[in-house]
Amino acid sequence: MIIEEIKKQNMIALKNHDTDVRAILSVIINKYMVMEVEYRAQNKTMTDNEVISIIQKSLKELEEEKNMYEKGGNASRVDGIKKQMEAIKNYLPKMMSEEEIKNIILTLEDKSIKVVMAFFKENYAGKVDMSLVSKVLRLL
Repeated sequence: MIIEEIKKQNMIALKNHDTDVRAILSVIINKYMVMEVEYRAQNKTMTDNEVISIIQKSLKELEEEKNMYEKGGNASRVDGIKKQMEAIKNYLPKMMSEEEIKNIILTLEDKSIKVVMAFFKENYAGKVDMSLVSKVLRLL
């Protein structure tokens, strides 16, 4: 699982005194552990898709944080956040391109927004940006 690799990289970052990378990996591990407790209470098991979801949400949070530091003129903090973002991007699957999304949409019989969005969410979760699916669908 992805989380096992993240835990290994967290230990490496700890040994290398890499505080930026270790900070974001620790955040992801903590979010995973909280979600895992919730899933166990519901008799569900965690999969890599949930870990990918955690990473994607963390990336969005880091992007917002980076933008705030850029506006504030804190260049050293911006560099640290960029380093954190690069460290966790490696765990995400390759995202689908607009062309790939368009080709899949064209194969669907029902091209209504509700059906297309549900199809991509069910079959391509974590591999596609849902806002990009919506954009491509509106252009068709």
